[in-house]
Amino acid sequence: MRVLVVGASGLVGQHVVERLRDRRHEVTAVARTARPGIDRAFDATAVTEADLAGLLAGHDGVVFAAGRDDRQIPRKPSYPAFHQGNVEPVVKLLAAARKAGATSAVVLGSYYTHFDRLHPEWELAVTHPYVRSRVEQARAGREAAGPNLPVAVLELPFVFGRADGRLPNWSGGLDRWVRSRSPLFAPPGGSAATTATSVADAAVLALEERSGEDVPLVDENLTWKDLISRVATAAGHAREVHDLPAGVLRAAMHLTGLAQTLTGKQSGMNPAGLGDLMLRDLFVRHETPRAIDHAIRETFPARA
Repeated sequence: MRVLVVGASGLVGQHVVERLRDRRHEVTAVARTARPGIDRAFDATAVTEADLAGLLAGHDGVVFAAGRDDRQIPRKPSYPAFHQGNVEPVVKLLAAARKAGATSAVVLGSYYTHFDRLHPEWELAVTHPYVRSRVEQARAGREAAGPNLPVAVLELPFVFGRADGRLPNWSGGLDRWVRSRSPLFAPPGGSAATTATSVADAAVLALEERSGEDVPLVDENLTWKDLISRVATAAGHAREVHDLPAGVLRAAMHLTGLAQTLTGKQSGMNPAGLGDLMLRDLFVRHETPRAIDHAIRETFPARA
């Protein structure tokens, strides 16, 4: 196959490109910024469908590994910013891919859409602008692709790993915390976790099989206490992780929401609802769990 990868310089995008080439596929690597290994540099939010159509000529598949992260905090209301970063580029890309005759597509999304399907009573897409953008990304993207271009959506939880110096965008604060002298605390609840290499494997498989499915990914389900403890151990600063009462977390999220209101900002994950969400077990069912300690060590290496 000849595959266009948008977001090819990111942590997951780099692994997708590498795995595609390992499988003898031809890759056109696209990213926002020009750098070694990138074939074309452009802003996916600004490029036109016509530009994409020309770039996609002769390609069999496309992978969207870019988008606006939920940790970015735009001005209120924030949904237009998340729609611009997550929905509009995918619609343009898949519409252009359909017209170019592509036969397979993969979009890297969020596991929040998985839980939105499983638990509509949680109203995740109503409460959180970021989740709404990811739900709309899958729906509108598939509509633009049409019936002959299957679009698999990989629903990603926390992703561990490293690629050419790129790390998960959420890892910086946690890295500084576990290496400090500050005590460690964790609330009840937990999350699914995976690795960048596992995501790449799943993306290539979905392309080759033209699956067109929603694919929630997981290697391990970790409580927050276990996750923080294993990160601290990997970083060479192993110590006890204390229990954080649920009420303290909710109060902290409430104060975060007030601060955003006072500054005219709005995060993609509404702090008022995020506290309750974090207290849940955001676990994904799987039949063959795989340890991710190697990827945790890559993300948080011990320093001499």
